[in-house]
Amino acid sequence: MLGFAGTVVAALIMIAFEIPYLRKKKLTKELWVFSFLMLFAVGLGIAKSLNWPIPNPLDGIRTVLQPFSDFIYGMLK
Repeated sequence: MLGFAGTVVAALIMIAFEIPYLRKKKLTKELWVFSFLMLFAVGLGIAKSLNWPIPNPLDGIRTVLQPFSDFIYGMLK
């Protein structure tokens, strides 16, 4: 539970510093990107602190590219 609270507090501190600056400079695209990445990072941080299983991105890449790899390997055999 401490990891959950620490993640949320750290995120709130970063948001408190970044959002006013981005609004003041009228950087709306950067604000959207920052918001999306912050939401994603906080979600992963909370999931990690609660010991939820987080899938490995390499497994998804391997699943997508394996048929292509098998095709190329078959042609070179």
